[in-house]
Amino acid sequence: MNVLAITHHAGVRVAEIGFLLLAIAGAALAVGALVPGGRRIWPLGGGVALGAGAVLLIVATHWGNFG
Repeated sequence: MNVLAITHHAGVRVAEIGFLLLAIAGAALAVGALVPGGRRIWPLGGGVALGAGAVLLIVATHWGNFG
């Protein structure tokens, strides 16, 4: 029995959000490397977005019939 089964369309949407979070994470890490005063908060936000995006991609791949 699949408790977390989601439709294909919802899986694609979850994957899109995951990819968007990965792009935001890359931009945040780049800004953190370029801005002298942003050495603490930008990498933290980038790391959180990177982790959340990866989790959403795992959920979309495993339960969302995306892949």
